[in-house]
Amino acid sequence: MKKAADQDDKVISKTTWQDAEDIRWAVRNWAARIGVKPARVQIRPMKTKWASITTTGGMTFDTDLLKLPKELGEFVIVHELVHLLVPNHGRVFKSFMQAYIPEWELLETQLQTYANKELNGKVPRHTNSNSKKKLKQQL
Repeated sequence: MKKAADQDDKVISKTTWQDAEDIRWAVRNWAARIGVKPARVQIRPMKTKWASITTTGGMTFDTDLLKLPKELGEFVIVHELVHLLVPNHGRVFKSFMQAYIPEWELLETQLQTYANKELNGKVPRHTNSNSKKKLKQQL
């Protein structure tokens, strides 16, 4: 069990975001890589979610992303951008996530763990069963 935790820690760096514009830049960069174009990007406080996306492509990110290590924030960004390609969390969505961020399931688990430890339990609304199992093993 200790080995798995050590491996998980290696993925996350201590590099955090400088400001909201740094997050907007990452959104633009990832959007270009994925081949999508969000209609609008805003950053504001959200109570229970890291981000949301509208059917018209408007994206909202929580200001708490500024506190996250960049790898976790980029996971959230890519997750939302992939929704511009696939509206649900089915196999196609997971395939895109795997293509853009191969370690996405690990990052999803780490995001939950980080949120529980550092941000008083803010957890992404959508989690897959493997991530839930990994989280339970870590706790």
